[in-house]
Order: sequence, then structure tokens, then C-alpha cells
Amino acid sequence: MGSPLWRHYDERALNEQLNLRIRTPEHPEIFERWEADSRAVRARLAHRFDTAYGEMPGEKLDFFPARDKQAPLLVFIHGGYWQGLDKAHYSYFAPAFVDQGIAFASLNYSLAPQARIGTMVEQVRRALAWLYERAEELGFDRERVVVSGHSAGGHLAAMAVVTDWAALALPPDWIAGCCSLSGVYQLEPIRHSYHQPILKLTQDEVADLSPQLLRPRAQTPTLLAVGALEPEEFREQQRELAEAWGLDNTVVAIEVPERHHFNVVDALIEEDQPLHRALLALLRDRRLP
Repeated sequence: MGSPLWRHYDERALNEQLNLRIRTPEHPEIFERWEADSRAVRARLAHRFDTAYGEMPGEKLDFFPARDKQAPLLVFIHGGYWQGLDKAHYSYFAPAFVDQGIAFASLNYSLAPQARIGTMVEQVRRALAWLYERAEELGFDRERVVVSGHSAGGHLAAMAVVTDWAALALPPDWIAGCCSLSGVYQLEPIRHSYHQPILKLTQDEVADLSPQLLRPRAQTPTLLAVGALEPEEFREQQRELAEAWGLDNTVVAIEVPERHHFNVVDALIEEDQPLHRALLALLRDRRLP
């Protein structure tokens, strides 16, 4: 065993914790299902596809309206370790919310190595501000917007909560809530992992872009979820973020039984899942159960 790089993990053990695709050999079939189900949803639900929220190629979103023009809005940010996947993989989420009278948006952002994580954070902020400013045009209630994400997208959703929105000429508490699944909230282990040659994180970026080291700017209700079958590092990062934010913010942390890193996202849309019910309450009432 080599010297510990993070917690008790040496280089090999840390990479084993973070290499989620190797840990889940069926991930190609899962990705194929996401894509097929999402294509089917886009074929039958009204939506705006590839709408630009900025000038960079990656700055696009998909929007699925609800019937009610004052509906809540769920914004979802995809994962992929800041290097892969796409907003279009998650169109299959839309019916679970649109059928409940909730609008749904799925965001893209520029990916590494073409973009740094700080750029992605700024792009998500830009996308959220774009949506806020167009609430009447798109047809949703700008006071009931919940930002969510999975894995790297969970990190980006959490970074939206620590944003100084007043500095961007928006109400400081305009985000009604956050729902982060399997998020990366401390970037230091990423800096020591096999991802570093692509992401090239600096120590300053770790300090500035790790939600665990930052604090929410408003009392934003935050729902955290992680699969019970996920690596120890992801479960520990959720526990530490809940502890760090717990004194300053309303935080509920859920461990989803019998779910690994890739299938835990389906708990967002399954009616019998406590996570789904908690998210609906957050969207409708700006509160956690």
C-alpha cells in the first residue's frame, strides 16, 4: 500500500473509489436506456430543444413546459465528471414532473478539457439567470425554481446555492431549493485522482469551487441523496456537506436503498420513492418534509 493521498486512500484505492464506470460494468446499457427513453419522450412531449442561454457552443438547454403558466420549475444538471454526458440523456425525467404540473429544464455546459470547472460554474449561473429573466415567456413561477443535478451536476447545483446572486442583480434568495444526488462536494480528492490530467485542478480552484468549504448565501432548502451501494467516498462527502451546511441551512440527507451511482437518479422520478415525494414538496411549497 502506498502513502495516503486523501483520507486513508492511497492512489490505487482513491481511484477505485472514484472510477464509477469500472465499478458498474452495466453502465453502457444504462446510458443506452436513458437515451432511448429520452428520445421517446421528446417525440411525444412539447418542448424547446437546444435553446441557447449563452454564446458558447455548450450553453444550451431543453425546456418542457407545464400546462399552468405559473408552474414550479425543476432544473436538472447532468453529471459525467465534468467531461461527458449530455442534457438530452435526461429528457426521460420530464413526464414525472410535467404530469404533476411542474415544468422541467435540462442544462448543458462546456466540458473538460475544453473548459475548466470554474467556467462550468459560471455557465450554470448564466443558465439559471437566463431562465429567471424569461419566466413569463416560458411559463413558470420564478419564485418556485429548484436546481438539481447528479454527480458532477450535483456539484454544480450545490455551487448555485453558494452563489452571490445579489452581485448578479438577482434576489439573493430566488432559488427555492436544491436537490443534489451523488454530488462531489470536496474537489481535493479529484485533484489527486486519475481525473487530474484532464481537469487540471489547482489548489485555489479546490478552495473556491468545493461546496463543502463554502456556505449558502440564503436559507435555501437543500435535499441531498446518495445510493446505499455507492462508494464510501460519495456517501462520506454527502455526510460532510450536510454537517457543514446544517447549521446555516435547512438540509435533509437521504440514502436510497439498493441503488448505485447510476441508477440512483431514477429515484427522482419513481412515485414510491421518498426522494421523489420530498422533491415534489420542495417544488410546490419551498419546503422539505
